Amino acid sequence: MFPAFTLSYSRLPERFYERFEPVPVREPRLIAFNRPLAEALGFDLAAFDAEEAAVWFSGNVVPRGAEPLAQAYAGHQFGGFVPRLGDGRAVLLGEVTDRDGRLRDIQLKGAGRTPFSRGGDGRAPLGPVLREYLVSEAMHAMDIPSTRALAAVTTGEHVVRGIPELGAILTRVAASHIRIGTFQYFAARGDIDGVRELADHAIERHYPELTKRKGGERYLGLLESVQARQAALVAKWMGVGFIHGVMNTDNTSISGETIDFGPCAFMEQYDPQMVFSSIDEGGRYAYANQPWIAQWNLARLAETLLPLIDDDTERAIELATELLQRFPERYDEEWLAVMRAKLGLERAQPGDKALAEALLAIMHRGRADFTLTFRRLADTAENREAEASLIALFERPEDIAGWLEDWRQRLAQDLWAEDERARRMRLANPAFIPRNHRVQQALTAAMDENDYGPFETLLEVITHPFDDQPGREEYTRPAEPTERVFRTFCGT
Repeated sequence: MFPAFTLSYSRLPERFYERFEPVPVREPRLIAFNRPLAEALGFDLAAFDAEEAAVWFSGNVVPRGAEPLAQAYAGHQFGGFVPRLGDGRAVLLGEVTDRDGRLRDIQLKGAGRTPFSRGGDGRAPLGPVLREYLVSEAMHAMDIPSTRALAAVTTGEHVVRGIPELGAILTRVAASHIRIGTFQYFAARGDIDGVRELADHAIERHYPELTKRKGGERYLGLLESVQARQAALVAKWMGVGFIHGVMNTDNTSISGETIDFGPCAFMEQYDPQMVFSSIDEGGRYAYANQPWIAQWNLARLAETLLPLIDDDTERAIELATELLQRFPERYDEEWLAVMRAKLGLERAQPGDKALAEALLAIMHRGRADFTLTFRRLADTAENREAEASLIALFERPEDIAGWLEDWRQRLAQDLWAEDERARRMRLANPAFIPRNHRVQQALTAAMDENDYGPFETLLEVITHPFDDQPGREEYTRPAEPTERVFRTFCGT
């Protein structure tokens, strides 16, 4: 059933990983399978059999040609450096080339205790597996770079996270699983050759245009390229109200994909200081902090690359610092492009940033729902009578009424017809996101009642985020006070 494996990572020196066979589970059962993704990856779906697939996606049988391994990496976790982390419950089977010619990792998450488990059981509870499946597929549907979910199986065994929970394994697909923390692992050991080999591998895989560069220019170019992708990625997060929740350097992908959906969530009522992670007590990874944490993480990547950038340490620091100082400008450009699309602005004008920031400030004061505000603004762009439903979201309607007049004056400077502007705005403003209470309801039904119907329905809804879906309006509704979810957990 599996396509042929490419084994580029396992051909790197053995200090990059530990060989590891997935630990068999008692009773694997396939509970979710992403057929469109499988087809894009080149799976033989004509030979698909759910029972056989459960055996493969549980790790009970290793696919032919795979060479399973757990990757080594380090990382700053909430600001504190841990020199040895690594895949504590994940195993990389290898890479496959999809139908578009792109190399994709296939990894089993929750596959058992590895040499990097640090006392953990190496398993995953069902709830976090389903959360990552839902949120990663929603991100992909919103055109936000993300790892993806190929399959989920239950194991027939329990894991203990305070209480016994049903175990599960997620099959995750990524451009790669190389992280900033992977570079830190070798740098912390003074292994400059390891950093260089990893950098060359990352360049070949993700930034082949840099292979023509020589010497330090190649590695400075790597830092610049990763910075550009991180700026664009975080700007897109901010545009949909997404809070990653645990932006450690070991959760920051070199490829520019969203990775590791643990205590993540989407804001409802707009609050720039919103935090959902149960372990982020100080608010380090609050919504508004995400761009600056991205820059902080990039500085940690820069530190690992200094010996490659220039033999003169002072000169290397100067070059890296100059580049990192351009991050705020690059991020602002990306964020403003996102906001212009959300506001229906055709051409850039000097006052656009102030207009966007003013709306966010009014949303904060008015305790308005992030997603509904922008979606209803799209309706208002086409039909002024829709203003009433937008204004109803705000506790201070006079504020938004005044802003709408400024917005309409700004729209008059562009050439789009009203229907064209509204169409474009709806493509930039999702109607459906994985609202926290809906995700929790789906997880609870699966965990407590073995009912996957709510999960399957929610998955169908959120993977068509920009479409009007008659009959599913309830999925656009914010949580009632008794339904609100204020804390999310990573499940490790």
